[in-house]
Amino acid sequence: MQRRLIHIHIWLGWLVGVPLLLWTVSGLWMAARPIHEVRGTHLKADPPALSLSAKPVFPTLPADHGKPLSVRLEQQWGGPVWVATFDHGHEMRAAAKDGRWLPPINEGEARSVASRLYKPASAIVSAQHYPTNAPPLDLRKERPSWGITFADGAHVYVDADTGSLLAIRSGQWRLFDFMWGLHIMDLETRENSSHPILIAFAALAAFSILIALIMMPKTLWREKKSRR
Repeated sequence: MQRRLIHIHIWLGWLVGVPLLLWTVSGLWMAARPIHEVRGTHLKADPPALSLSAKPVFPTLPADHGKPLSVRLEQQWGGPVWVATFDHGHEMRAAAKDGRWLPPINEGEARSVASRLYKPASAIVSAQHYPTNAPPLDLRKERPSWGITFADGAHVYVDADTGSLLAIRSGQWRLFDFMWGLHIMDLETRENSSHPILIAFAALAAFSILIALIMMPKTLWREKKSRR
């Protein structure tokens, strides 16, 4: 029985050695990175303070967009706006000075917002529009967006409907995200931490450790006996 357990343990070691190494290396790297640097909070410029020259005019909520969940007043670079969120996820913005609904922002507006909200002095190299049903992997939000890429590799995502900042993704964030994908063994979506492959390898690793714990007392007893 002892020999069988040894052989099983050796083969399990070869089988789970690679995922154990990936778990350890990815976990070590993620633990060593300050989370505020990964999230890029130090890269985001403070938004302008709310400034009203007159009493804001509340917009007439459209009946064909569903039930409104919230309406907030937000200061943007072009002035204060109302941002309305509806029950099916759609968002719209309206000018605070007259309550007039505004169209989705264009590429030029998105570039302007991104350059103002991204602190580092880096030039914009490209801009791409993403529809709601096809967001980029590093955004993780089903929102229509403009993805602005800077020369230093950072991606700044601006909401195409409201002009609000959705996310700042630096190279460090993307590397952290890749390590997280390795850690949960899901490089496709990097969100599924409960899938058969991960569960199977985790179970095999636990079984291998259990065998080692079972064999350890007897191995130590044999070594102690051989020294006498």
